[in-house]
Amino acid sequence: MARSAVQASRGVQVPKDALEESPLTIHTLGDGVLRTPAKRISKVDESVRDLARDMLRSMYAAKGIGLAAPQVGVHKQLLVIDLDPENAAAAPMVLINPEIACFGAAIETYEEGCLSIPGVYLNVVRPATVEVSYRDEMGRPQRVKADGLLARCIQHEMDHLEGVLFVDRVTDELSLNEGLLEKGFQRADVRSIR
Repeated sequence: MARSAVQASRGVQVPKDALEESPLTIHTLGDGVLRTPAKRISKVDESVRDLARDMLRSMYAAKGIGLAAPQVGVHKQLLVIDLDPENAAAAPMVLINPEIACFGAAIETYEEGCLSIPGVYLNVVRPATVEVSYRDEMGRPQRVKADGLLARCIQHEMDHLEGVLFVDRVTDELSLNEGLLEKGFQRADVRSIR
């Protein structure tokens, strides 16, 4: 993975111990707040860093590897990602106003899950690589080329900024319907995009 190319976001590190209670509420499928597009962050300041810290704590509490601000009811273009939540030394990524500069030509299918749709895991087709520009937690411009799980996680979390959930991208209707029904979610809350 392109992890080594990523400048670590040490300014917002928090203990990775899972808290008993999440500081922020993670909204779930069916909640309209997940469908509202996020707005660009005009100024990166301590309030943005505080939000990123609370998002990381909430993500660790839920045992996730990525979280977008719209999932906690904040309509700002902010993502936090930590592919190695068990490793205290591995710094999480904070992506502010991320934009995909280019997608790789290869595509791959991989099983995804989401903290906003707990217990549902389904295959999604996405580009295998992406190049993303963003601002870090200090407002500095960054660019990363990502592949593998990092590329998938970035794309998944960036979808949240547009009000798109991973189930919207699932093409296997039978698995989608079964997965949602099993966990008590409504098929009517999915907005398929193909």
